[in-house]
Order: sequence, then structure tokens, then C-alpha cells
Amino acid sequence: MPGPLTIGDFSRATLLSVKTLRHYHRVGLLEPADVDPANGYRRYTSDQIPTAQVIRRFRDLNMPLDDIASVLRAPDQTARSQVISAHLSRLEQSLVDTQQAVASLRDLLEYPSPPAPIAHRRVPEVQAAAITTTADVGDLAAWYQGAIGEIGASLSAQGVISGGPPVGIYANELFTEERGEATVFLAAEGAVRPVGRVQPFVAPPVELAVITHVGSHADVDRSYGALATYVSEHALAIEGPIREYYVVGPNDTDDEQAWRTEIGWPIFDTARD
Repeated sequence: MPGPLTIGDFSRATLLSVKTLRHYHRVGLLEPADVDPANGYRRYTSDQIPTAQVIRRFRDLNMPLDDIASVLRAPDQTARSQVISAHLSRLEQSLVDTQQAVASLRDLLEYPSPPAPIAHRRVPEVQAAAITTTADVGDLAAWYQGAIGEIGASLSAQGVISGGPPVGIYANELFTEERGEATVFLAAEGAVRPVGRVQPFVAPPVELAVITHVGSHADVDRSYGALATYVSEHALAIEGPIREYYVVGPNDTDDEQAWRTEIGWPIFDTARD
């Protein structure tokens, strides 16, 4: 029969702090074999050491406690493997994100002021099909993917031809408050009937200073910074939402190096007639 261990001895045996063990008990992840009803002292057994070691290694891999609990309580190897595999996939994506961030930082340090050709563009009124929402900035990427797919499907079902790339219009609050109104639209060569979230939309005319961002949006802040600097130095800025034109994006290719996003900052162009 396995001998009892005080929480202090179990802590030393597993390299898990007493504070951590108490937390795992509270959340039901690793419960002691016995709790003295009189004084609340916890007792563990040596049989629980392997479980504690497994938990410790999963925590070293930043696995959430709920997922660890799912692994420990899985009814079979298949269910257990599914939880582990899902977490490993998240770790792999996190590694990719970290590598991209490191590469971006190296590039920023080595080339702090990349050439940024900026053009002025007068955009006419555009008849379009659009979806508008109020969202948190962190949810925009996923929302955009769903919205643009829904718009494209709706136009196709209605037999309406779309022209030009997808366009996003983003309220200033998305940048300043991390929550605000976002609209994504496709220009439509014909009348658009409202279906579900898809509505007819008229994008108003606007004058823009435009920079083309090449690659993924991981370092899109550099293009925004260059554009803001240009607009500020030339005293051109006016109130209005930012526009992004997704000339080539994830719906076109998985190759991030091929992505092209035109960022438009509303301006008053004094050089225009």
C-alpha cells in the first residue's frame, strides 16, 4: 500500500509548490488522497507522483488547466490524443508567430525607415454589397474572413458581378478604443438585394493617401506609421475612417509574401483641382 505524504513532502517529491498544489486541489485537477476533517491537512500518496509529473510537464508546455484535466479524465487513448494534438498545434502556431515577430523586429532594427512610396487617390462613390458590425479589434480578422465569404456567396447567388478587391472601412474607435464599427464590402455591378447580414451599401467618395503594405499584417504597423508620418508632415489629415483594399490576401493565396494591402488615410488634397 502506498505510504502517505504530507503536502510538504509531496511538494518536494514533485517540485510543485505547496501553493500550486493547493490551487490544483481547489480546481479539482489534483486532489489529495485524504484531507483531515479536523485540521484540513492534506495527505497524498506516492501513487499520485506520476500524475503530478505529467501535470508539471503539460504546464511547462503552457497547456491550460482545463485541457490538462480533459487529458487526465479522457475515457480512452483517442480522446486523450485529440486534446494533446490540439494543444501541440497551438504551440506550433505560437512558434510560427514568435518567429515572425523576431524576423519583423530584426528587420525593424536593421532597416528602421524603409522606403514607402505614397500616392494620392481620389476614390469615387461605389455601389456595393456590404456587412457592417461593431467588433473588438482582436476579432476583426476572423470576422472579415466570414463576412467576405458571405458577401461573395450572396452576390453569386443573385447573379451580380463584383468588381475590384474586397475593401474594409474601419472607424477610428477601433484604433483608439480597440472596439468600433467595421464595414467590409465588394463593389457590385448591379442591384443588390439584402440577404441576411449582406446589405446594399454606398461607399462615399473620398480622397486618400495610399501606401501599399507587402506581406502579412504582422508588421502592418510599419506601413501605418509611414503613412501617418507622411500625412502629418504634409498637413493633409482630415477626420474619417481608414480604408484597406485587400488587393491580394488570404482568400487568394496562402503565400503571405504575395499579399498586397493598400491602406488609405483620408486627406484633403490641396493639389487637386
